[in-house]
Amino acid sequence: MVRRVLILLALLLAPAVAHARGIDPQLVAEGPAAAGGEVELAIVMHTKPGWHGYWLNPGDAGLPMKVEWTLPPGWTAGPLRYPVPTRLTIAGLMNYVYEQDYAILVRLKAPPGAAGTIPIRAQANWLACTDKVCVPESGELSLDLPVGIGTPNRTRFDEWRRALPTPLASVAHFEIAGNRIRVGIPLPSDVKVEDAYVFPEADGPVDYAGKQSFTRKGELLIAELPRGGAAPARLPAVLALGDGRGLHIDAVPGPVPSGGSPIGGGGALALLWAVLGAIAGGILLNLMPCVFPILTLKALHLAKSGGDETEARRDALAYAAGAVIGTGALGLALLALRAGGSAAGWAFQLQDPRTVLVLVLLATAITLNLLRIFEVPVLVRSAVPNDSFATGALAAFVATPCSGPFLGAALGTALLLPAAGAIAVFASLGLGLALPFVAVAFIPALRRMLPRPGPWMVRLQRFLAIPMAATVVAGLWLLWRLGGAQALQIGLAASALVGLQLVGAGVLQRKGKQTGYVAALAAFVVAVAGVWAMPGRSAAAAHAVSGAAPWDEVAVSAQVAQGHPAFVYFTADWCLTCKVNEAAAINRSEVREAFKAADVKLFAGDWTTGDPKITRFLEDRGRAGVPLYLWYSPGKAEPEELPQVLTPAMLTSRARAKR
Repeated sequence: MVRRVLILLALLLAPAVAHARGIDPQLVAEGPAAAGGEVELAIVMHTKPGWHGYWLNPGDAGLPMKVEWTLPPGWTAGPLRYPVPTRLTIAGLMNYVYEQDYAILVRLKAPPGAAGTIPIRAQANWLACTDKVCVPESGELSLDLPVGIGTPNRTRFDEWRRALPTPLASVAHFEIAGNRIRVGIPLPSDVKVEDAYVFPEADGPVDYAGKQSFTRKGELLIAELPRGGAAPARLPAVLALGDGRGLHIDAVPGPVPSGGSPIGGGGALALLWAVLGAIAGGILLNLMPCVFPILTLKALHLAKSGGDETEARRDALAYAAGAVIGTGALGLALLALRAGGSAAGWAFQLQDPRTVLVLVLLATAITLNLLRIFEVPVLVRSAVPNDSFATGALAAFVATPCSGPFLGAALGTALLLPAAGAIAVFASLGLGLALPFVAVAFIPALRRMLPRPGPWMVRLQRFLAIPMAATVVAGLWLLWRLGGAQALQIGLAASALVGLQLVGAGVLQRKGKQTGYVAALAAFVVAVAGVWAMPGRSAAAAHAVSGAAPWDEVAVSAQVAQGHPAFVYFTADWCLTCKVNEAAAINRSEVREAFKAADVKLFAGDWTTGDPKITRFLEDRGRAGVPLYLWYSPGKAEPEELPQVLTPAMLTSRARAKR
């Protein structure tokens, strides 16, 4: 620290130069504030060519930014959150800096009674430097912030948030080894690391100018840092991955394994494990309630093939191809949305009422077909073997609301992988979804267990219309949740028109007239008109379980800080697994009584409309979708993540343990 001050004094005493500001700050808000809520502010530092500003730990020389807020009573500002810095060496000194425009984010908390337009003021002091001179600069930051009105600037702020380091959900450890500090950082070995570097937040433990080295050992990235001073009690730092990405770690003392290989080795093995995890998750997804209607359709197709080996195998392979291409395409679309700046997660397509309308109309047509009200034209059926490819793609489409065992972690890891590896993981999910049917088709013993075709199949087909009709009802309810009464009315009208067209086509078909093509074209026109008229997403309705407070990180932290446990669950209206857990475990009288006795606060995070705050939180936990269940206990730094299939006993036992 003394060395840094002496160097800084020397720079400040350099010959004076005519100076216009090297960095111009600007205070902007993401949108209007909500009474009792939070709004994100950004201090945008416009850096002129040749100048640079400093990170919260400036390294060998420099000073971090200081901000003194002047806020109305009841308003509070959180800590400054810096983007991942870069390194700049001047005269052998390592500096942690920003050489281009950057944004420092701050969360501003509004009091419950806030209203009108609020003056936000702050006095800021920062250091602007070139490679020859440093100039202390200052200025007033000002912003008139409306409460409750205005248009949020999501895209710009999402871009700035992506520049922040992502908190590492797993615990990192460090140990002192002579003149080195060895840090073990849990990191999937296929996460691309181009130019790793550890930026320590605290001054002293690390020699900034010394060389850092990195090795891989399984799912662990091991950093060896040159020691600068006394051993720290904790080691908070940012791990830069080399392409602007970064992870925030808070390492604690603990053993760090030796050995390992240079970065880049073992990637193929890590990808293999990720793919195997996705396949296992896809297989288990067949047991989830959201996939049941499609499973029954496929079971009917297999039963129709009877003992015909060739037809059964062709049918199963077409279904597998549809599922693999379907999940792969959805994964590719998700990656494209995220690359474009959207905070999207798995099942993103069911957060848009227009996509849900298409699903409702498709389920309506399938229901009527299962009831034998109309028949699909022969040429359409023959274009795809037994409709199996389309059935597989449909399974991929409607299975995305669920996130079963293995799948949540696998998809969360996929979002950290390079594009090719991520798509491979998504496609492997479809392969796992289809594997049971492929096994039946290619293993004669399993195929012989299928019942022989007969009149019972007509009755079964009509019975299978029940879950498909339930899917229609669920889709209409989801339309109401996503787009309000107008979306529901459009959905009802469109499904009624499509139904009438198909019923009419069926009447003519039974008279020997092939009108399926005309009906299909008319249904397509109705679908296009419905999508065009469909309103955008509205705010989601209140949380699904009565007595649950809307999820808020600050409120959860306050509950735990007061010595009380908290149970947080993240759900969505289109997630049938979530709804089953809510009915079977969360919304049970014995659970409510146990929570009340132990003063457990229940929080619900509703992800129905793809709330970006929830998306980012899920990503911080290494998850790509819901459900997610977290149990917060007083005195513990990290919450306990519960299984994705809940039982009342899991919740009541934890509540009673806190009494």
